[in-house]
Amino acid sequence: MTDLSSGPRQPSEPILTVSNLTQRVELGQESLTILQGVSLEIKRGESVAIVGRSGSGKTTLLGLLAGLDTPTDGEVVLEGKAVSRLTEDERAALRARRVGFVFQSFQLLPALSALENVMLPLELADFADPKARAQELLERVGLGDRLTHTPRQLSGGEQQRVAIARAFACEPVILFADEPTGNLDNQTGQEIQELLMTLNREQGTTLVMVTHDETLAGRCQRRFTIDAGHLETGDEVPA
Repeated sequence: MTDLSSGPRQPSEPILTVSNLTQRVELGQESLTILQGVSLEIKRGESVAIVGRSGSGKTTLLGLLAGLDTPTDGEVVLEGKAVSRLTEDERAALRARRVGFVFQSFQLLPALSALENVMLPLELADFADPKARAQELLERVGLGDRLTHTPRQLSGGEQQRVAIARAFACEPVILFADEPTGNLDNQTGQEIQELLMTLNREQGTTLVMVTHDETLAGRCQRRFTIDAGHLETGDEVPA
């Protein structure tokens, strides 16, 4: 199995800084506040879990951090760029170059094979040899013998492995994961946990995860808790 890294990087300077982030939605004549005054800092190479009850604002926060949405107030700065001030096209370009995503529902294209799903972002980024890179990643996540299978021919755990390979394909500096083990059985969920944490260590990719999985949250270096749209202090997780 190929080692894709040049060695782990220790958390150092901030890669993501959030200042007084607020998100409100208008419901008819009323305004609903989903997030209120959230501020946090995440260091390069760090693994972070965001936990909280359903409806507390976790997924909304993740979308704002990733530049999938813009906040009502406040600022998100990724690698020195104020994401919330960029145009939609500029945010899309930044995500394509620097950001990876893993979703609970996998989000694979059903008509494409595992290999083609991983090749797609590489082709869009004009990667030199997308097929070789995609095959290398699928072998790295244990799917070297499933390259030509479509998502419906793969188990849930295998689909999530393809999604992880795709997320790491363009060597993102930060990866956002929304309940990456939420649709998986316990054993498969543990395998996906191990894979995510291994790739975090090996490639030095900053990992930010929303999760209900206490075991997964406990493996991260820090944990932030959201309660009714308010963020509690990010505590270091005991080793």
